Amino acid sequence: MADLTVVGGGLAGCEAAWQAAEQNLSVDLYEMRPLKMTGAHTSDQLAELVCSNSLGSILDDRASGLLKEELRRLGSLLLECARQTALPAGASLAVDREAFARSVTRQIEDHPRIRVIRSEITEIPSGPTIIASGPLTSEKLTRAIQELTGQDGLSFYDAIAPVVTTESINMDVAFRASRFGKGELSEGDYINCPFDKTQYQAFVAALQTAERIPLREFEEQIRQGVKAGMDRYFEGCLPVEIIAERGSGSLAFGPMRPIGLNNPHTDRHCHAVLQLRQDNLAGSLYNLVGFQTNLTFPEQKRVFRMVPGLEQAEFVRYGQMHRNTFIASPMLLLPSLQLRQRPDLLFAGQITGVEGYLGNIATGLLAGLNAVRVIRGEPVLVLPPACMLGALCHYITSAELKSFQPMKANFGILPPLSPGLRGRHERNALHVELALTQLELFMEQFGLIAVEPHA
Repeated sequence: MADLTVVGGGLAGCEAAWQAAEQNLSVDLYEMRPLKMTGAHTSDQLAELVCSNSLGSILDDRASGLLKEELRRLGSLLLECARQTALPAGASLAVDREAFARSVTRQIEDHPRIRVIRSEITEIPSGPTIIASGPLTSEKLTRAIQELTGQDGLSFYDAIAPVVTTESINMDVAFRASRFGKGELSEGDYINCPFDKTQYQAFVAALQTAERIPLREFEEQIRQGVKAGMDRYFEGCLPVEIIAERGSGSLAFGPMRPIGLNNPHTDRHCHAVLQLRQDNLAGSLYNLVGFQTNLTFPEQKRVFRMVPGLEQAEFVRYGQMHRNTFIASPMLLLPSLQLRQRPDLLFAGQITGVEGYLGNIATGLLAGLNAVRVIRGEPVLVLPPACMLGALCHYITSAELKSFQPMKANFGILPPLSPGLRGRHERNALHVELALTQLELFMEQFGLIAVEPHA
């Protein structure tokens, strides 16, 4: 029997399993795919990315940049895998989805102390366990969690953006550039589709009236027999048609804002811009940035071909909705990610209410380290709230439940700074300095030495 059971072979589960195995624990990692697929995954690979292929900004004055640095210092395997499979993406860390999943799968399956078991877990295992089953936790395991905790799961709808072939993009209309030229390695890491005011207004009108996939049908397909709890969109990942409903200018001030981009074809200001980001290493695929959607597939083809430069776009993946489920973490979890009523059971990843790929990886890392300490009878790790990972764990375990929504890394959840600081960059720089200083002191206090992963 293994020392530790990890349920879920996504980002959090793989990071947790690797961290524990590197501390000489034997780990059984359960992943139900491909025996039982979800509504969003398409392969049997571990750590498959189903939404964006971006892990966020690499700039050191951004919240995601800070969390990346914390993960680097703590020795994250998946962050290293992401760096090894990175694509040109301006000031962001974007990866080749397939290469990233293959890299993680190889590292996990080849680890001498990790056994990958392709089987669905339908009951909460006894003994030390990490539940990292993700936002698409199976119906039976969801019931088991509800029975154990006595709490109904919270849920929200999430969405995936379409992907098109590069050769089908009309570069006589579109152009390459990153906003303000940030992070560019060549002529521009993003492909930009420029709108004038008339084109933009017609596009928004089409989005507002386009046919959508009925959510009720999807709910019955994915969640049949499971009590749904509260149904809502997650504000950080709204479908583009929902944003369009909020007003004709909402997209131009949101994912289609043209600031920092000039059209070299016309030397004229763009009224709005749709950006496309490279999706695979070969550069043959690009995804529509910020264009998660629940339109029907024929409507996606019709409406998105109204985008200047995508008139003949070839879609290799259409956008789609999927339900994300998360537990009532403020009532159920400690900042160490332990279940209050059962300390040898930990949760990690999106099921805790942490949003974003980095948050999943980070909570998996912490859960893996704390599982080791629970098994060895050592004090568990609770990171300082001045660190981004500490702040995320503090938020999901102490937020007011009635307003609890998934949260990704952002400076707003860090402790407030002294008044008098002027400017966002100055405040962000101080947040970063304080966070890394606190993390360094914390690692020294607990004798943490990052294991250098080899991806």
